[in-house]
Amino acid sequence: QVQLVESGGGLVQPGGSLRLSCAASGSSIRMYNMHWYRQATGKQRELVATITSSGITNYADSVKGRFTISRDNAQNTVSLQMNALKVEDTAVYYCNARLSWGASVVDYWGQGTQVTVSS
Repeated sequence: QVQLVESGGGLVQPGGSLRLSCAASGSSIRMYNMHWYRQATGKQRELVATITSSGITNYADSVKGRFTISRDNAQNTVSLQMNALKVEDTAVYYCNARLSWGASVVDYWGQGTQVTVSS
């Protein structure tokens, strides 16, 4: 079992920055692929950024060049640095830990943290 707790959300003006953190407990996330998702009001949850267990990163086109995902396996944490924020980045951001082997998948989710970009 992995418990995930996000933090760092808040209200920021357009063009500003926020850093989200995801603290894991219960088990090491070393072997997990870690993801940040977001869900805006009235929209489906979308994948924002991924960092694999080997450190490979991938981003949604809408955040490429502005967001950076990183992980610290020693601290059992994952972070999302968000720069040049836009109003359309407003959403609840969720941390996800996923472990896949064969046809099996294990998913853990945090409770989410609200990010609001507004002037």
